[in-house]
Amino acid sequence: MSNRNDLGGTSRPYIVCHMLTAVDGKITGPFMKTPEARIINEEYERTNETYHPQAWMCGRVTMDDYFTLGHKPELEENVSVYPRTDYVANPNAEMYIVSVDPSGRLGWTQNYVDYLSRPRAHIIEVLTGKVSDAYIAYLRKYGISYIFAGEDSLNCALAAEKLKSLFGIKVLMLSGGGFLNWSFLQEGLIDELSIVMAPLTDGETNTVTLFEKADYLPPKAPVAFSLESVEPVNGDGVWLRYTVKK
Repeated sequence: MSNRNDLGGTSRPYIVCHMLTAVDGKITGPFMKTPEARIINEEYERTNETYHPQAWMCGRVTMDDYFTLGHKPELEENVSVYPRTDYVANPNAEMYIVSVDPSGRLGWTQNYVDYLSRPRAHIIEVLTGKVSDAYIAYLRKYGISYIFAGEDSLNCALAAEKLKSLFGIKVLMLSGGGFLNWSFLQEGLIDELSIVMAPLTDGETNTVTLFEKADYLPPKAPVAFSLESVEPVNGDGVWLRYTVKK
């Protein structure tokens, strides 16, 4: 397994895809609201801490489901034209939460997130060049950091490199959703896959699994993993750790 504590020779963080799943690989659905899932979520948080990360990353839908809760950004008219350059509002935060929001749609009302027992996390928005000047002005108003990674579509590798070079992030937890997980996997950016599996299933057919390929992306060869460890956890769950076969 790669040594996440010896990252001096890499231009990006050590990236762990750390997910809580049902036994059928689902990462969302009714199973998440059960008492059993609450126990497993405590184990998910415990195992997350063992990596000593400086940041965690989620896609726009996950961020909206957990944090912005459907709030729309209040955009002003007739704003200045902003260059598409990175903006570091807080270079020394104890923790960062990285929001992959290519078009700029999330309605934040502050520049940090408080989540369970994790340290308060400063928000970093990952944008593309197609974001509006009004949204950039909106982020600056709240002191939210942002980086640009791609002109029309997300460049995951560039985003990862900037997170390390601009914010000093050495260990990044990739926390879904499934489409973002697949984007990082197919670009070869996941160093470790960490699954905390709940002894649950709900049989839903329209919820997201651990990895999902967007319809507009070209087919890719299947990805194989090497099992590194298996550990029982409280609540009849299992913690599985894999690395990607090279």
